[in-house]
Amino acid sequence: MPVKQLLILRHAKSSWDDSSLADFDRPLGPRGQKTAPLMGRELARRGWLPDLALVSPALRTRETWRLIAAELPRHVPAQFADELYEAAPAAILTRVRQAKATSLLVIGHNPGLQDFALRLAGAGSDARVFDKIREKFPTGALARFTLEDDWSDLAFGDAQLTHCLKPKDLAA
Repeated sequence: MPVKQLLILRHAKSSWDDSSLADFDRPLGPRGQKTAPLMGRELARRGWLPDLALVSPALRTRETWRLIAAELPRHVPAQFADELYEAAPAAILTRVRQAKATSLLVIGHNPGLQDFALRLAGAGSDARVFDKIREKFPTGALARFTLEDDWSDLAFGDAQLTHCLKPKDLAA
């Protein structure tokens, strides 16, 4: 069975300029519009290409995905999953267990994504990377995991946390 890759990405920095907008409808801000393509180029450079993206339907997550996808060398299908909007770790795990891909990207929101990443990390995880995520998982941050089991068997503590990239790590 091939090793699977799970990429967990918090949406890029959103705008708070229009206080009349509902949280769900907030767009990316200028910083998010700049950093999302950087993350897409870094995924491509490292060869961390997803086969499928699961994306919260909020405007800022959809915009983050659009900017990342434009930088990838091949088309990656996306599924917009209502249950990922402001999801708790258990809801994210439930959705990931349904995936049909070898490499999966999940784009969502904090605090659920950060908690999900910390709970998913198991034996063999990089302790420095774990501490980096525990300290802060800012907008635009990406956590990378590997695992050998089927998605349907995934449980908290089952994956190896290998990397955490933050937009400031990529600033040119």
